[in-house]
Amino acid sequence: MPAEAQREIWLPKAWPSADEQVWVPQSPGVSFRPLCFHVSQGYYVNLLRVKKAGVLSRHRHVCPVHGYVLKGSWKYLEHEWVAQEGDYVFEPPGETHTLVVPEEVEEMVTMFHVTGALLYCDPHGEVTGYEDVFTKLEKAKAYYEKIGLGEEYALQFVR
Repeated sequence: MPAEAQREIWLPKAWPSADEQVWVPQSPGVSFRPLCFHVSQGYYVNLLRVKKAGVLSRHRHVCPVHGYVLKGSWKYLEHEWVAQEGDYVFEPPGETHTLVVPEEVEEMVTMFHVTGALLYCDPHGEVTGYEDVFTKLEKAKAYYEKIGLGEEYALQFVR
């Protein structure tokens, strides 16, 4: 391997994870499990877990997003399809959509590969906030520091 090459990330039992403390709280009923924060290429890969039904967020992406549903199901109000366990979803940049977890779903987990920013939008499409690899990394570092694992725990996912 070239000396300049980045080291691999190997996470045994990344899913399902018996260790609750690896899940970073994002909002009530919503958490994420970091898999990779690729700061030099501007993307992150995580497991998004939702333990509540209803609207999660209205948002759009500036770059492509890939998703793979591991548990439960979810949908976008703007589409007729429902993403279920085993489904792959490609989200093109530029589309605004509203993620909803159906009432009958107790827990949803999806692996997302997000490049660039996720822009939160109001009902009129105006941007109200954002997430990117740097905000996700900061949230993870602060959480792991708070629970005693130290921010170094989050740094193992940085490339």
